[in-house]
Amino acid sequence: MSEILSIDFMQRALIAAVLVGAVAPMVGIFVVQRRMSLIGDGMGHVALAGVAIGVLMDQSPVLTALVAAVVAAVVIEVLRARGRTSGDQALAIIFYGGIAAGVVIISKAPDGTPANLMKYLFGSILTVREDDLVIFAVLAVIIAVTTWVLRPRLFTVANDEEYARAVGMPVLALNIVLAVLTATTVVIAMRIVGLLLISALMIVPNAAAQLVARSFSSGVRWAVALGLVSAVGGVVASYPLNTPSGGTIVLVAIGLFVVIAITTSITAYLRGARHDVAEGHDHEHGPSCGHPAVPHEDHVDYVHDGHLHAPHHGHYDEHGEVAPDDTTTTDPTTTDPTTTDPRTTDPTTTDPTTTEEVAP
Repeated sequence: MSEILSIDFMQRALIAAVLVGAVAPMVGIFVVQRRMSLIGDGMGHVALAGVAIGVLMDQSPVLTALVAAVVAAVVIEVLRARGRTSGDQALAIIFYGGIAAGVVIISKAPDGTPANLMKYLFGSILTVREDDLVIFAVLAVIIAVTTWVLRPRLFTVANDEEYARAVGMPVLALNIVLAVLTATTVVIAMRIVGLLLISALMIVPNAAAQLVARSFSSGVRWAVALGLVSAVGGVVASYPLNTPSGGTIVLVAIGLFVVIAITTSITAYLRGARHDVAEGHDHEHGPSCGHPAVPHEDHVDYVHDGHLHAPHHGHYDEHGEVAPDDTTTTDPTTTDPTTTDPRTTDPTTTDPTTTEEVAP
């Protein structure tokens, strides 16, 4: 490790990896909520056209890529909002148009060939320069601050646009902000992860985080932590392995996802074997189901036929018989906080802009 830290280009690559690993999952979690996981790929292809323009005009490829990606992000959201074309169709047009324009434009540059774009498509730690790091750092701070400040509103719009409009939120403006943040993240990551692989760093850490997070906020923290481990670990591993940094980062992220998925599955199985399930329970309990709700430790039980039933991952746990005062159990059971069912929260009394959001 000391040898790696003594090399100039590896120092720059590690700093860039920290920036990318932190901000990519922060933006990606809202992209996942909107079910637009491939938007990073679309923005990457448009950024490729911007890179080609920068090479042709002898300008900074980072800045021209940023302009191209931001313009495309705004156009996609405006088209989708006006209903002239669906989101996936607009994304597909940008997707193919961007990469085609990039190949054609780069061919017109002096000594330009499509092969010159490979370092941008798949990442190259050798191409990270000091002036690039300054730009990346500024953009990363802007992304982090904007995402944190607008987090409750972006969450609400990503989950239910109709509700957001009903409470007076500027849905189109917030969607454009998210699209611009995504485009900016893609440009930051293109030197390390590559334009074709950045979407994976935005999505995979969030997919893994959802397996262990208990709320939206904890999901963000988990995703950022996993993103940092994936980015930094991938860059460090790519040096002795002599492999492309972008591909190595994505493989590390996928490896973490597999480990977490297996671990959580085993843990859920062992927990399921240790609690009693209310068999043959067809009734779905909720705030308006008609059965009394009884607070029980960190969740709510429902009184049904003299028994206390608690919602838990698609079934109902048996939490003992009802005590004479209907408020305690004769056989109380300790319940893990992760078993609390979000359906026990009355959505009509929850302000999505001020409360803790429940992870999907």
